Amino acid sequence: MSIIFKRHSVRRFTDEKVSDELINNLLRAGMQAPSACNAQPWEFIVVSKDEDKLAISKMHRFAGPAAKASHLIITLGNLNESKVHGMIEQDLGACNENILLQATHEGLGAVWLGFHPIEDRTFKLKEYLEIPDYCIPFSVICVGYPAHESEVKSRYDESKVHFDRF
Repeated sequence: MSIIFKRHSVRRFTDEKVSDELINNLLRAGMQAPSACNAQPWEFIVVSKDEDKLAISKMHRFAGPAAKASHLIITLGNLNESKVHGMIEQDLGACNENILLQATHEGLGAVWLGFHPIEDRTFKLKEYLEIPDYCIPFSVICVGYPAHESEVKSRYDESKVHFDRF
């Protein structure tokens, strides 16, 4: 469990570029996630061009970290591949978390920027990246080398744990 307790959102990055090999490791980790009926309904767009990262960083008020990240991993839900109605968000959530954990394992920083289900955000991303209608732009994961070290505090809260009944 140690990697889980080291993971945190990183929003500021150095100028160092992440290698293709490490980006591939993140994608492999994402694709290893569980999914309903093992549908694996994900697709990915990896963005590395500065002008594209800047454009995406302006798509909503919390997307600023995208501009300075080494890479962006856009996670998409392929509706044609999803086998259980209404489960694609859970599938992609697990996929995203795997990517974030692998980033921590690789010594990288990452932050998950939510786009889905907010329509104006997803519309802008779909239009800009020419995403087909059968794919849902779920999130943008900013990846890079962290600009500074951060101490991660435990979030465990015993008052939120219930046994047998609420």
